[in-house]
Amino acid sequence: MNITEITPFIGLELSDAGYEDLVRPEVWEQLVQGVHERELVVVRGIELTPRQQIDLAARLGRPVPFLISKYRHPEFEEIMISSNEMKDDKPLGVARVGNFWHQDSSFVADPAPYTMLHGVNVPGSSGHTKFANAVDVYDRMPEEWKAKLSDRIGLHTVGKRLRIRQEHVGLSVAEFKALIDIEHPKVEHPVVCKDEYTGREYVYGSREYMDSVLGFDPNENEAFFTMLDGLIHDEAHVYTHQWTPNDLVIWKTRTTYHIATEVEPGASRTVHRVSIETRRP
Repeated sequence: MNITEITPFIGLELSDAGYEDLVRPEVWEQLVQGVHERELVVVRGIELTPRQQIDLAARLGRPVPFLISKYRHPEFEEIMISSNEMKDDKPLGVARVGNFWHQDSSFVADPAPYTMLHGVNVPGSSGHTKFANAVDVYDRMPEEWKAKLSDRIGLHTVGKRLRIRQEHVGLSVAEFKALIDIEHPKVEHPVVCKDEYTGREYVYGSREYMDSVLGFDPNENEAFFTMLDGLIHDEAHVYTHQWTPNDLVIWKTRTTYHIATEVEPGASRTVHRVSIETRRP
């Protein structure tokens, strides 16, 4: 088994490791430490059954059943299937998800702290996942913005990205927006947070999952999002994970920005996603 740094700003990679290696206490401890200190760990080419993926996730915390039942794995409700493939003339999973820069589930009051993806069937030439480190983003932020954002609260929402469902047909735009606020109320998080493991400060928020910074006027909010987008999108500080079969990727949701890139026409792609909460008494 080999462990290498992926980039100076994010990630560790483990290669030549199997399931039996990862469940060894000393190896698993290294992996968890890597996630906590480097935000992201990639285990290359590890063949896993869905049951084994759930077992690994349970070592990190509590795997959470996916909210939308039709996109759950048929045997394991904790696995969300992200796929553009069909089975018996029905979609195998949700085909297009996460195709914008975000931190997982920042629009809820207490987001699950870890995400785990397993590449079940992945093309090598498209459908990549890009990652940026929210700590690195904060470090590169202009000092005047750091001062301006100190002690500010961000208002987070899923409203910009909520999918229109059959039951919404016939609603006006105003009615649909009002329904979103009822079913998915906005939540507040500090814009600048401190990582519980490293003590380093990071930015918590993104254009697509944030409504605004409280106390900012519309021009100030747009300036904030423009500044933040410029830092997140800087390719010199982005790691592009080009999937190979059976890759396992684990990250901290609060400090890891990511985006799924488009899958080329005619290519099949299926990944299994597990959201993992911290264990509580």
